[in-house]
Amino acid sequence: MSSQTDVFPVKGMDAIVFAVGNAKQAAHYYSTAFGMRLVAYSGPETGERETATYVLTSGGARFVFTSVIKASTERGEFLDRHVAAHGDGVIDLAIEVPDVRHAYEYAVAHGATGLEEPHEVKDEHGIVVLASIATYGETRHTLVDRSGYDGPYLPGFVARNPIVEPGARFFQAVDHCVGNVELGKMDEWVTFYNRVMGFTNMKEFVGDDIATEYSALMSKVVADGTRKVKFPLNEPAIAKKKSQIDEYLEFYGGPGVQHIALATNDIVATVRAMRAAGVEFLDTPDSYYDTLGEWVGETRVPLDELRELKILADRDEDGYLLQIFTKPVQDRPTVFFEMIERHGSMGFGKGNFKALFEAIEREQERRGNL
Repeated sequence: MSSQTDVFPVKGMDAIVFAVGNAKQAAHYYSTAFGMRLVAYSGPETGERETATYVLTSGGARFVFTSVIKASTERGEFLDRHVAAHGDGVIDLAIEVPDVRHAYEYAVAHGATGLEEPHEVKDEHGIVVLASIATYGETRHTLVDRSGYDGPYLPGFVARNPIVEPGARFFQAVDHCVGNVELGKMDEWVTFYNRVMGFTNMKEFVGDDIATEYSALMSKVVADGTRKVKFPLNEPAIAKKKSQIDEYLEFYGGPGVQHIALATNDIVATVRAMRAAGVEFLDTPDSYYDTLGEWVGETRVPLDELRELKILADRDEDGYLLQIFTKPVQDRPTVFFEMIERHGSMGFGKGNFKALFEAIEREQERRGNL
């Protein structure tokens, strides 16, 4: 879809914004375990009395971690309540757009709930235009135009040196962001993205596509016209036992962002470095690799190395992909990450769903939540 005919053009993901209990420690974790670089900060030292916020980047991926120092406004009270209710989690999937006013007006005219009308914020580095709309749960989409700005993040932020000096980059972009919604709500939110943002449907996984003997889910993927922004949406499906989506909804306290997929050019180096830094990945039984070569064929990474590192592979008509999933990165079994290396395939690892689900079920059973 060309930008001339795209009713809601986007440039890409601007930032993944997390509300956390301790932003300083979160920034350290993502610096050391995910190889990210601290680039900007806002807090008491910059005149911000209510919150502390750390901005980290890796290539085009930007993570923002905010925690409340002392709630004194509606925003601070919301962040306080959010962390108390949900634990550490994503509050904003910010999207960069060429025209915030057009995007906001289009979205609201097509049924979106506006949270912040278009407005400018400025400092010596230029002007940023912002607006925001509501999506599932307490998640929002802030619409951002930073084409007239050359500061480290937003007005009010100052540049900061890295917490630790990063080595080779672990990943270079956000590939997709997955939302979990309640039973019966997936199609409602798919329609929301179709209508409100002009997104189209990429993939659909229902019935036996994502099911084991015990649990199941249904998933549909919406994306903008350029496929730069991709949002899979999951809902639980009726099954014998509690699915990973049910577990998430219970422990998160409602709908929210389940996982963030990060695009890497070298998944082997990334997994080795993250494992060495203490990141835990889901295990995959050896039996998965016994037949993998028969249907995936040749990949950049030899089968023995995939087996050693527990990396999954999948092939479709366009090519193949390599992927691996972390365990939840906080005490609640909620948010986790995926590392993905694509070679032509624009899929989401459909051939791995059963193996992935079984790995998650083994972890659920250890937690007593299956």
